[in-house]
Amino acid sequence: MTSTDYQIRCAYIKSKVRTVPDWPINGVMFRDITTILTDTRAFRETGDIFYDRYKNENIDKIVGIDARGFLFGAVLAYRMEIGFVPVRKKGKLPYKTIEESYSLEYGEATIAIHEDAIRKGERVVIIDDLIATGGTIGAAASLVEKLGGEIVECAFVIELPDLKGREKLGNRKIFAIMAFEGD
Repeated sequence: MTSTDYQIRCAYIKSKVRTVPDWPINGVMFRDITTILTDTRAFRETGDIFYDRYKNENIDKIVGIDARGFLFGAVLAYRMEIGFVPVRKKGKLPYKTIEESYSLEYGEATIAIHEDAIRKGERVVIIDDLIATGGTIGAAASLVEKLGGEIVECAFVIELPDLKGREKLGNRKIFAIMAFEGD
């Protein structure tokens, strides 16, 4: 695929993101990816971009973050014929877990992963719909590393660079299909 083809694909996907002003609170421009999911071409192109990026990287597992990361992560894992690992909110996984807490603007949250979901040395891509402040992805990356996984990259459909989420990930590699500046 040429860089022009890639840019056209990304522009098409970005054109399908719905912006909802003042949701969930006043002053927030919410980037709604459900419109990507309902557009056959946009959903397929999103999956294809992720697949093309990782198909030759010897990935062992895709880790998806609750809940929208499941949508893109499960599709990618299926297409790559590898396992999918869910990272969920505390108390939502049925077996033994390890947990990681992180700060939110208004408090704290905790996510968990099954303690046997990733073996030492497995190459992993962590996927979510969006990176904003980086708290959730930072916690998910910590969980993967505690289990001995090697994070190849953290992948997103959307990045909100002004919220500086990359800073919480240190030197971990990050990929986003698109960015919305100024939000």
